[in-house]
Amino acid sequence: MANTQPNLYELSGHGIHVTYSTTSITGKPVFSYHDGFQTKSFTGDEIQTQSSILGTLVSVFLMRTIDGPSTSFTVLIPSVRLSGPEVVNISTEGITTLHRFGIPLPPTGQTELYTLHRLHGTARFVVF
Repeated sequence: MANTQPNLYELSGHGIHVTYSTTSITGKPVFSYHDGFQTKSFTGDEIQTQSSILGTLVSVFLMRTIDGPSTSFTVLIPSVRLSGPEVVNISTEGITTLHRFGIPLPPTGQTELYTLHRLHGTARFVVF
């Protein structure tokens, strides 16, 4: 199993715990988020991924409203190469974003407000 990409990431920091699996027994990605106030689970299309030069951005909406502000959480998944069935330590960032929105128009000024969270944890390959 040389040069394998991880498919399971377990991260925590600043009171936030995140588990992200790129696949599962159903073949769909799974993302769980926990902080001091809420626990949320997401699967499939509820999880947005975007490749970038920084790594893969994995985003979910923690709170979404049609006519008011929403909150999302994004974790930056770095590129990691495994040489076997080992577990490797990783450090990355999570970003909580408040998306300001209003009816009939969004407020004047910046419409996204960011809070950065330093996250540490592990990456590994598991067989489902």
